[in-house]
Amino acid sequence: MKKTVMSIMAVLMIVLLLAACGKAPDQVITDNPVNPEDNTSVSESSDLQDDKEPDEEPEGDSFHIGIVTGSFSQSEDDRRGAEAFQDKYGADNVTLAIYPDNFIEDLETTVNIIVGLADDPDMKAIIVNQAVDGTTEAFRRIHEKRPDILCFAGEAYEDFEDIGETADLVVNYDFISRGYLIVHTAHELGCDTFVHISFPRHLSYESVSRQVAVMKAACSEFGMEFVMEEAPDPVTEVGVPGAQAYISEHVPGWIDKYGQNSAYFCTNDAHTEPLIKGLMEYGGYFIEADLPSPLMGYPGALDLDLTGSSEDFENIMRTVETAVVAAGGEGRFGTWSYSYGYSVSAGLAEHARNVIMGESDIHSVDDLAKAYGVFSSGAQWNGSNYTDAENGDRSDNIILIYQDTYIFGDPGHYMGVTDIAVPEEYFTIR
Repeated sequence: MKKTVMSIMAVLMIVLLLAACGKAPDQVITDNPVNPEDNTSVSESSDLQDDKEPDEEPEGDSFHIGIVTGSFSQSEDDRRGAEAFQDKYGADNVTLAIYPDNFIEDLETTVNIIVGLADDPDMKAIIVNQAVDGTTEAFRRIHEKRPDILCFAGEAYEDFEDIGETADLVVNYDFISRGYLIVHTAHELGCDTFVHISFPRHLSYESVSRQVAVMKAACSEFGMEFVMEEAPDPVTEVGVPGAQAYISEHVPGWIDKYGQNSAYFCTNDAHTEPLIKGLMEYGGYFIEADLPSPLMGYPGALDLDLTGSSEDFENIMRTVETAVVAAGGEGRFGTWSYSYGYSVSAGLAEHARNVIMGESDIHSVDDLAKAYGVFSSGAQWNGSNYTDAENGDRSDNIILIYQDTYIFGDPGHYMGVTDIAVPEEYFTIR
């Protein structure tokens, strides 16, 4: 049942009151952004900077920024990133809100929660991560009554054409550049075969289908064999257990068929853990997950207990790297060293603040990458404006972004993919 507007406003008032006290529902505030050293092994970067001075309050005019994410239980990393930004700048400047877990059925509730943040007369920017269904309509309503408010969408669910018309900025993961760079990294590590694992539902998405085309072309450029394997969709009758069992059962056969120098990529989160676990045991390479994070697949595959460390990415990376090396995976497994969801919430909000303060250009990829780097020190970012594959037009307000790839080892290292120029022709491959 849809909630009434009065109910939504009551919920918002409770959230705002709690935020003013410095503690929103199920909120855990981090002490400092984590800070692994630049371009060095995480294992070697052991100083946690306990003596770091507290972040100073921003100078000049105050700013109000609202961040909307999924719930802690559904989107923990997204929520953690929002909390980290609030911790840095204070609850007086930063308001957090949560859209419903079942956002599709509670579409109007989702819209009202986002729009409700615009009732604050001092609100300057509203960020939604992940920008689920309803975000486009919410931004339209916000701009109708408050055209001065910046509306940022992180990882948009709705069509770029639609949300791009109402959002001031849309930022998604760079499925085009990463299609090229993941294969490039596999080639650099000595792989001769690239195995793409997915299923029809995912392959029907533009982001996945275009990435497949890019990966296939990149394999041709680097003299590698490109192979596609189909695995069960976890949302079908087999469920997550059946889909994961399929991966576990087939990894040994894939390694026998494609060899020890084969690299693997899957488009589904549920497939990631058994794939990593199988490759760790039988051989092969895993460059990074579809939405990379050291928390994606590795804790379960390596039987790691990371309770209480969900926002301490330096410690997480150190723990995972030690386990990967101990399991014999040195030089074969990689990730982004900071969670994508965490980085989007905090990084987009930081970019919004910089734009409000007149320190950044809203549509600058370099300025956006700099903002993301504030909460992911040591990991470089890059990206590009979204290109329409049909006509080659590039969008000013839709940016695709990615983080440097870290390969676990003793010592581990960043691959420097953010410094590699992706050939222009890959942006229109379909």
